[in-house]
Amino acid sequence: MPVKRAEKTPMPQRDATLRAHDFGEVNEGYAAFHAVFEAERCLRCQDPVCVEGCPVTIPIPEFMHEIVTGNMAEAAKILRTANPLPAICGRVCPQESQCEARCNVAIRFAPVAIGHLERYVADWERTQPRPNGVKATKAERIAVIGSGPSGLVCAGELARRGHEVTVYEALHAPGGVLRYGIPEFRLPKAILDWEIDVLRGMGVGFECNVIVGRTFPLEDLLGKMGYSAVFIGTGAGLPQFLGIPGEDLNGVLSANEFLTRINLMRGYDFPRADTPIDVGKRVAVIGAGNTAMDAVRTALRMGAGEATIVYRRSEKEMSARVEEYHHALEEGVQFRWLTNPLEILGDQSGSVIGLRCQRMELGEPDTSGRRRPIPIAGSEHEIPIDTVILALGTTPNPLLTRTTSGLLTNDEGCLVADETTGLTSHAGVFAGGDAVTGAATVILAAGAGKRAAQAIDEALAARRAPAALSAGVAAGA
Repeated sequence: MPVKRAEKTPMPQRDATLRAHDFGEVNEGYAAFHAVFEAERCLRCQDPVCVEGCPVTIPIPEFMHEIVTGNMAEAAKILRTANPLPAICGRVCPQESQCEARCNVAIRFAPVAIGHLERYVADWERTQPRPNGVKATKAERIAVIGSGPSGLVCAGELARRGHEVTVYEALHAPGGVLRYGIPEFRLPKAILDWEIDVLRGMGVGFECNVIVGRTFPLEDLLGKMGYSAVFIGTGAGLPQFLGIPGEDLNGVLSANEFLTRINLMRGYDFPRADTPIDVGKRVAVIGAGNTAMDAVRTALRMGAGEATIVYRRSEKEMSARVEEYHHALEEGVQFRWLTNPLEILGDQSGSVIGLRCQRMELGEPDTSGRRRPIPIAGSEHEIPIDTVILALGTTPNPLLTRTTSGLLTNDEGCLVADETTGLTSHAGVFAGGDAVTGAATVILAAGAGKRAAQAIDEALAARRAPAALSAGVAAGA
């Protein structure tokens, strides 16, 4: 059946019955005719408010116009100049609540599929020779702590502006949450590695297995190591827990631990990889955000016979992307809405055997804007479960702030930083992403990294200006 112009061009997908049992990518990507057909839906508005909805301010109408005209090289150039990670953001960013939510086409019809088109252009670029590298043209050296989305974007933007940048990563491979937190079926590691190699080609250096705050203090970067500025993009990797009985049983994992074992430590490849993980036959994931969807769909692929989301609110209040929710439904994930865990049950050996829950109903909205769940008296019940995965959100790891004087944090443990520039309370230190906001999205972190890079560049330029002026006066004398 032909697609109406009022509708988005559908994203081709692999069959759900096949993809639910492997880690191959779910979305297959647009073909050329899909992309041109969809890009032609763009109105090229005089006031493109979609750009205002993009945290990295991609010139959206401009790159879409180049798709229509067939000038893919220019489309790729426009994208990469605005965003150092287009192939990643085109896959994992919630465009439906950002740029696409502002699209003027959406006043009457479905918005233009901006995210799908970003992915299309970035995937085309990967078939071409790598973009030419750039050489540092400025004397300053800048250190970036953390190689997640905010750190990578900050590093790429600073390198594009002519700075010498080194990224310090605590784990053995760069990528941060992009590598250990997002499953292969949503973001293939080959895509991430390609984007990181582009940054290397731009002159960005990567030092892995370095824990700033333990390997050496942050002050060393600005002191004896000679960096002119530091950007902190360490994310929010400390998991939160429910505080209910049974969380210490065998078979209870945080989503961070579960996904890290799978993604970074190759838990899916046991016994060839020396990282065993047994998900059991009945898995319950507590939460309904994007991380919960990633965990529950991963559990299916790891052999769980039943994989269930348990959430104390209703479908309307979940924070996961609609696309990921639909994919989960297609793959056979079960959902227990309005269900609140009270206790994780174990056997005599200390292993999980079930989950005691209580049904809920929704009352008035709370401070989050969502309707507050209220327990229904007498509705307690038990669910037989082998594995419980907690996807309840994360907070920043306190190691860096505890070992660095002068870095202020708020009550949630997040770094206090200027909203526009990312400047922290410590001179010469900037920050952005989840380390500042708490757990959020890849593209919001990317936007913070880009803004901080601009602020760092401007601050260092202002620092150079008096020196240049003094040199000019001396020469005139």
